[in-house]
Amino acid sequence: MTPNELFKKAQESNIVPHDAKLQSAFQFGVSADELANLVISGQKTATTSSLDLYEKDEPLPQLGAYDVVLDSENQAICVIQNDNVEIKNYLDVNEKHAYLEGEGDRSLEYWRHVHNEFFINEYQLEGLVFKEQDAKMVLENFHVVYPVQ
Repeated sequence: MTPNELFKKAQESNIVPHDAKLQSAFQFGVSADELANLVISGQKTATTSSLDLYEKDEPLPQLGAYDVVLDSENQAICVIQNDNVEIKNYLDVNEKHAYLEGEGDRSLEYWRHVHNEFFINEYQLEGLVFKEQDAKMVLENFHVVYPVQ
């Protein structure tokens, strides 16, 4: 199912307001299926992206906005809504946020290990160098509003 089809179903079910707009559709990280399953199960309710890697004309996530989570085949899995969006320094990401991301043992140590690796690679793809002491992150908290049945 496409993101727009799933979003329309959520609107037709009166779960998402009819006048709401779909902010974006995306896969989480390098393990899209695993992370999408964590979202569906309710274990993953947060994510982190790098402010530096947003395109100049790409809007930042907005509070209250709706997104569609995709699996590794770009099929729509669920609709989520942002509960909180903030920008923080990479080194200021705390244990609570790491726990809410729902990955691994949910510790800050695990979070830093996998995110360091991820951001080093992502920055390199853009011809940049990831410097954890300077990097600004976009932290989002969300909840599932419409799962695929």
